[in-house]
Amino acid sequence: MIAGEPVPSRTGQVSEVYNPATGKVTARLGLADAAEVEAAVAAARRAAPGWAATPPHVRARVMFRLRDLIEREADRLAGIITAEHGKVLSDAKGELTRGLEVVEFACGIPQLLKGEYSEAVGRGVDSVAIRQPLGVVAGITPFNFPAMVPMWMFPVAIACGNAFILKPSERDPSLGNELALLLREAGLPDGVFNVVHGGKAAVDALLDHPGVDAISFVGSTPIAEYVHHRASANNKRVQALGGAKNHMIVMPDADMDQAVDALMGAAFGSAGERCMAVSVAVPVGEPTAAALIERLLPRVRALKVGPGTDPEAEMGPLVTRAHRDKVAGYIDAGLAEGAELLVDGRGLTLQGYEEGFYLGGTVLDRVRPGMKVYDEEIFGPVLSIARAGDFEAALKLANDHEFGNGAAIFTRDGDVAQSFLSRVKAGMVGVNVPIPVPMAFHSFGGWKRSLFGDYHVHGPEGVRFYTRLKTGTLRWPTGIRAGASFTMPVLG
Repeated sequence: MIAGEPVPSRTGQVSEVYNPATGKVTARLGLADAAEVEAAVAAARRAAPGWAATPPHVRARVMFRLRDLIEREADRLAGIITAEHGKVLSDAKGELTRGLEVVEFACGIPQLLKGEYSEAVGRGVDSVAIRQPLGVVAGITPFNFPAMVPMWMFPVAIACGNAFILKPSERDPSLGNELALLLREAGLPDGVFNVVHGGKAAVDALLDHPGVDAISFVGSTPIAEYVHHRASANNKRVQALGGAKNHMIVMPDADMDQAVDALMGAAFGSAGERCMAVSVAVPVGEPTAAALIERLLPRVRALKVGPGTDPEAEMGPLVTRAHRDKVAGYIDAGLAEGAELLVDGRGLTLQGYEEGFYLGGTVLDRVRPGMKVYDEEIFGPVLSIARAGDFEAALKLANDHEFGNGAAIFTRDGDVAQSFLSRVKAGMVGVNVPIPVPMAFHSFGGWKRSLFGDYHVHGPEGVRFYTRLKTGTLRWPTGIRAGASFTMPVLG
């Protein structure tokens, strides 16, 4: 979608789109190359000045209308997400809700862009600070949240006065086009939001193009680092969110039923294909580990796995056969390295869906640093249990890991919780909350190798990322001349 119109690919390169529940090809996606990216950038450059000059309250009206349209189309959009990603419908609707929260935040852009004014910083001199849009910005988004992650980016970027180019995942590309159509219906001028579909060639074209002023990215750490380095080398502003290995510490005084409920949703929701999924449970003390495992294993064995359209399904398939096999390979590696298999999800097949990309919930115990299943992001329904003797040892596990996206602790002890919040090296922290994704009016982002760049996404950080600061010092003629000065200005 370029300048409001669908543009067929001319490259001849095609990527197949699957329904993960059935394993069937449902579409063939034409992939863009540098020439098609050039057309999208050109359209955005043409549209950007007029949109930047549009008053913020008028831009906000588009966001208000977009909110209403997404709510109107929520069931249909959720169905598209489930058909291409595989997650259950309730999770797809939850994804849309979290994305809508960012749209609602962007509706407040007139307040968010209010500047600063200081009167009389010197005799007859005032100072003003304003934030202005960058111009053209691009978002490169992953397969696991085809609606929510783009909505982390473009509502704030567009509300701030920028034109936006979305490069969604080729695994589930349809939501990008749907969002473009809804934005057009909401009154957004053609060219302010464009969509290009493609692989590495399209990504590199965006990273290198001099007409793109900033890049937002969410994906794996190796690609996030690549995006950050290449775009930064081309003098672009970059926020690149990478991988995660989120630890959930379970203290001896935790409400164990609450902790198990939390682990079930956080480890196996969306088949573990979340950057905020809990992939490591850290019970403190052997009695805690025993109590946790006793309650957890029956729940994992009873996990209802099925196509996302099944209203009784709790977990759907993984996004592709290759990814399913990769996750199963991690389980194999964990066993080879000495982990203890408590629940095995490999080899799961469903009657009528034998070709679907299914993997059942899996639990590995006695996992430790140095094992592949501990060190690397698996991005699947595999929960590792890494036992710790005390709180300090548990905290060290989380802090020593290369990733620092999120971390959680379950405890009734306020002192322990406060210490964890203060000392854990992660960007988002939960206390008796397993997936501490902030609301849209706060900002989302990790530490360490989970984030490359200085800005988190959405919230106040998002507004700062998509704008640049301009400070003016104003003096109006009064008939008094002080003469030329060749020293550093000192106002007084």
